[in-house]
Amino acid sequence: MCGILAVFGCVDNSQAKRSRIIELSRRLRHRGPDWSGLHCHQDCYLAHQRLAIVDPTSGDQPLYNEDKTVVVTVNGEIYNHKQLREKLTSHQFRTGSDCEVIAHLYEEYGEDFVDMLDGMFSFILLDTRDKSFIAARDAIGITPLYMGWGLDGSVWFASEMKALSDDCERFMSFLPGHIYSSKHGELRRWYNPPWYAERIPSAPYDPLVLRVAFEKAVLKRLMTDVPFGVLLSGGLDSSLVAAVASRHLAKSEASFQWGSQLHTFCIGLEGSPDLKAAREVADYLGTRHHEFHFTVQEGLDALEEVIYHIETYDVTTVRASTPMFLMSRKIKSLGVKMVLSGEGSDEIFGGYLYFHKAPNKEEFHEETCRKIKALHLYDCLRANKSTSAWGVEARVPFLDKEFINLVMSIDPEWKMIRPDLGRIEKWVLRNAFDDDQTPYLPKHILYRQKEQFSDGVGYSWIDGLKDHANQHVTDAMLLNASFVYPENTPTSKEAYYYRTIFERFFPKNAARSTVPGGPSVACSTAKAVEWVAAWSKNLDPSGRAALGVHEAAYEEAGEAQNARVINGAHQKLPQGVVESAAAVV
Repeated sequence: MCGILAVFGCVDNSQAKRSRIIELSRRLRHRGPDWSGLHCHQDCYLAHQRLAIVDPTSGDQPLYNEDKTVVVTVNGEIYNHKQLREKLTSHQFRTGSDCEVIAHLYEEYGEDFVDMLDGMFSFILLDTRDKSFIAARDAIGITPLYMGWGLDGSVWFASEMKALSDDCERFMSFLPGHIYSSKHGELRRWYNPPWYAERIPSAPYDPLVLRVAFEKAVLKRLMTDVPFGVLLSGGLDSSLVAAVASRHLAKSEASFQWGSQLHTFCIGLEGSPDLKAAREVADYLGTRHHEFHFTVQEGLDALEEVIYHIETYDVTTVRASTPMFLMSRKIKSLGVKMVLSGEGSDEIFGGYLYFHKAPNKEEFHEETCRKIKALHLYDCLRANKSTSAWGVEARVPFLDKEFINLVMSIDPEWKMIRPDLGRIEKWVLRNAFDDDQTPYLPKHILYRQKEQFSDGVGYSWIDGLKDHANQHVTDAMLLNASFVYPENTPTSKEAYYYRTIFERFFPKNAARSTVPGGPSVACSTAKAVEWVAAWSKNLDPSGRAALGVHEAAYEEAGEAQNARVINGAHQKLPQGVVESAAAVV
């Protein structure tokens, strides 16, 4: 990942302003420690902090067209850049960077080229000929982007909120799949797949087509000129990513540069479920496995730094980000700059435990649509900012644009959990890789049940967080929480504690409004509340009862089993979602 900052229409364009832009851009240097760049044009500034993954020697940014009238600063990777270059034979390229293609595409096609990009990206482009500019974010919001406005009428963009929170009167999270054009003065959506309107798809399920599409999604993310690896928890999603990458690496050209053995990484408390599961998968695949341990105290000591980097007070995000943050530091110490990760699978396949109670395929599909649209606020944010805090780039093949469009075109009847047909959650994915001739994974791993990440790293992790919060937040503080924090009021001591840390770093109203919660996300859990009537019996969002919950979901032996499904239904749901569900019930 890289860090980008752009400011347009500054009243003050003095040397002092330039110094201020450099100072603010420096706040993003953790994202791109390899080089810094700044382009100034009258009252416009484009700054860049580079993490060199592709073309480390000549791909410094900002990037330009031939006569430097078009300037662009980009955070991300454009996986189809070579194919796009073939369409631009009349253009001369200065670098081997995958991102340079953006400047030339704009020259050739104007503002309507964004849908041609296959990758994860946030970029800002300035056309110096008329001082117009555009900003865009990838389809799902894998890379972060914020937009802000200054009192002097200036417009700001930045990879992280910390680069504009002090100088902007108002700012917000830039919507994924959208483009902002100064010529039109508004955001408009460039990503318009059929599933986005929540129309119920009807395409048949073809396991071979699904498998080939996912393999393609993984392989294109091996585009790199630096050492890389896979984050391996031992669950289905990360194990499939590792299996596909390992197969390819053994016979690819990249193996001559970095070796044919895939590196895999896992973190957990001593004896945690993830460590055991990941070790088993790594042994089966023959990867060079790196197992990292942390203590509860080490995690607690990192909390403030974690919240500063991830820029949210959402409970489940903080819980899961902390071990990922610690692991990323270890990974960087090994000289690795890029990792593949398994985020997004549960959203597109309906893998969360409450999907067991979906009453029909229509509601199942509509809920997956809602989950995907919220990814940029939760799992994408966590994966990107936790790794970028240490200059590591996380790539997520399950969120490949082509792969998502394929999966979301399948008749959701195939995704439904059907115990009578032997279909557990994410059966369509498991079945696609169930190959007896050349198995990708052993069957017991391929059909392994889901483990919540913040629990998988060690069950005492969440208990430690709660105990720590209880020591810092009194009953009186929580009782008066609605007066101290009237917006997205925390309802637990743990949530209150994270909120106090967040407010110290980001005290403005605009900052707290970037974190979803309360009534604004009530619709996101309405279906789950309908599906599982006993939702309110356990408001902990961790999924603590995940083990064994699937078998219980297949039985209807009484309220006890149903309650276990409820506990699991909160996996990765944000604090505000859980609170809203309780309010509805």
